[in-house]
Amino acid sequence: MLEFFAAVLAGLPHLKDLSRSAHPLDQDQAVARAWGQPAWADYSGVSRTLQELTLDEARQIVQTLETISQPFIDQEVTLALRERGYLVYDGDLTGRPVSNTSTTYPNVRFGHMSDTVHLGYQAAMVSMHSPTYGRLWLEVSPHPGDTVSCTQAEALVLAAEAKTGVRPWRRTDLIRQRLQSLRAQEQALQASLSQSQQAVERAQGQPCGIVPIPQGQLQKTLAQAQSWQQVVGELEAVYRRKQRPERPHSRLAQARARLEVQQRRVPRREKAVARAQKRLERCQARLAALLAERQTLEQRLARFEEENAAHPAPIRAIFRLDAGFGTHENVALLIEMGYEVYTKPYSHRVTAGLRRKVTPGMTWTPVGANAEMVAWAAMWVGKYPYPLDVALERFHTGRTIRYSTLLHYGQDPVTCNLPGWFHTYNARQTIEAGIKEGKQVFRMHFLKVRSEAAIFLQEHFAAFAANLVRWAACWLQEQYVQTPAEEQRLSGAGVKELVQVAAHTSAWVIWQPDGCLLRFTDHSVFAGTSLQASKGWAFQLPLPLFKSCVFAPI
Repeated sequence: MLEFFAAVLAGLPHLKDLSRSAHPLDQDQAVARAWGQPAWADYSGVSRTLQELTLDEARQIVQTLETISQPFIDQEVTLALRERGYLVYDGDLTGRPVSNTSTTYPNVRFGHMSDTVHLGYQAAMVSMHSPTYGRLWLEVSPHPGDTVSCTQAEALVLAAEAKTGVRPWRRTDLIRQRLQSLRAQEQALQASLSQSQQAVERAQGQPCGIVPIPQGQLQKTLAQAQSWQQVVGELEAVYRRKQRPERPHSRLAQARARLEVQQRRVPRREKAVARAQKRLERCQARLAALLAERQTLEQRLARFEEENAAHPAPIRAIFRLDAGFGTHENVALLIEMGYEVYTKPYSHRVTAGLRRKVTPGMTWTPVGANAEMVAWAAMWVGKYPYPLDVALERFHTGRTIRYSTLLHYGQDPVTCNLPGWFHTYNARQTIEAGIKEGKQVFRMHFLKVRSEAAIFLQEHFAAFAANLVRWAACWLQEQYVQTPAEEQRLSGAGVKELVQVAAHTSAWVIWQPDGCLLRFTDHSVFAGTSLQASKGWAFQLPLPLFKSCVFAPI
């Protein structure tokens, strides 16, 4: 497992690169010793181990990673609340495509990945903005490839709260107002349902459970048609027996005419019954949906009241999500959970409707090099149950103009500072950069394994590796505070350079009683730079706001 993690941490694209690369890791005794291993195994042994790994064993390993990560998360939560007064979360869903013809990956599905349809998996990811490290991954959860973003919003929020241990005050007052509105709608729908049922009965003549009507229009028409059919048959028999000719105004002709009238009425009556039945079914469906929504809100209200009672120290938090999460149900849920929400609408119809609201006299505010915005405060939009701050974006791209919409709910007066709103939302590119980093630096666009447990573990190893490199980079900067300027390059290196260059650069390792000295060779891009690493690494974390804290040896 350590060797597998080292492969992820080193950015190896394939598992066989442990043994078949230009400088195979399994031949590097110095690295094995640094990881406390007598030697590394061949990649085939690692592959067999991962193939036999169970999901329970993988979860136990992930719990160990979480134990290591928790002190750092607690520290950053404390710093963020102390410095800014709030936390900023970002959530997203990213694809993990595999070959469309592959049959060996478990539980794969076809789904949208990078604007195309691929076979593969989806990874739901949530990160926190960290004052010290910039970005910390809190949770990653693999899903089948046909998973869509709008189904993962609540799971991302709950995962973030579980990792940070803090949450905002639940807005139970808003839920009560919404329930009151739903009860009024329910009464109106019950009245409409009663009218629809009576309309069906009048059209069809069959009781639907309200007041039985003796004879409906359809049945009456069918009965009259049958009666006139019998009359016509009797008259035809009389005319044949008496050999009487049928004249235009004879009783037989008049009976035929009345039969034809009733027969022409039957299709019209049947269509009327069908229309009344459809109206009744639509009304029943709306009522069923409303009752289900009311039940969900009542359960949510009870749960949120318990959470408020058990969490007396709420915090302020911002959640930023892209349009895939921006359904009215998700936005309402995040608002009721107490978050300040920055997102985009799920439906493009919102943007089309806003464009129709723009008048020639409205002023577009420049917010970027090619972007302008116009906004409305506290506006009711579509099916969203709460008023939102809404902004229409306009992007000039060559000869074309593209439009988009931003949604916001919270205490920030974003409509008074449109450039600030624009840049605050687009700062969620940090999670997109993190996803790109995972694919390009830690090579998550190559799934090194083909078992469910191993794929689960690789996802968590990659997220943990991204955090670990940031912790290490911060430690390197502390190590080089007093070094000359020419030796500052390693301490200022980014994650990509540390993983793809520094981790694959030759160096001399000198073991000492209290640790080791690593000195890069003259053939290295970091020539002349040295690292002194002790056996133990301990530090005092700042006391969190709501948790006890002890020394955390890593």
